[in-house]
Amino acid sequence: MQSIVDTNAVNPVLNEILKAELAGVVRYTHYSLVITGPNRLPLVEFMKAQAAESLVHAQQVGEILTGLAGHPEQGIATIEESHDHTIETILVESIAHERRALDLYRKLLELCEGKSIYLEEFARTQIGAEELHTIEMNKLLRDYTLG
Repeated sequence: MQSIVDTNAVNPVLNEILKAELAGVVRYTHYSLVITGPNRLPLVEFMKAQAAESLVHAQQVGEILTGLAGHPEQGIATIEESHDHTIETILVESIAHERRALDLYRKLLELCEGKSIYLEEFARTQIGAEELHTIEMNKLLRDYTLG
């Protein structure tokens, strides 16, 4: 695979994505525990679904990484938290997290574009998923930023 893509460049990005996705598991699980208020139940389910999806993404990235003879780092990306558990703040922090993931997947796409159809399609699919999450969260945030 080294002759197809530069694994020396791709594998560190895959490791960063892996750590970001694992941080998402922790972040969204945390949010599912601290959300309160009248909209708690649907938001808790939404956050649990985000955590589960982040875990699937981490596992997919880890499989690709090890398939490219890389070694998955044990750890997660830094999780910034304001300790303000209002729905608005949680959504703003979530959108920032999704945008960081988008940047990493775009970096992966840039490294493999035109070199590996599989990696290119994987990166594009993940970019689409992260963009959709951002759109969904922006729609949720609208109720809290109007007024």
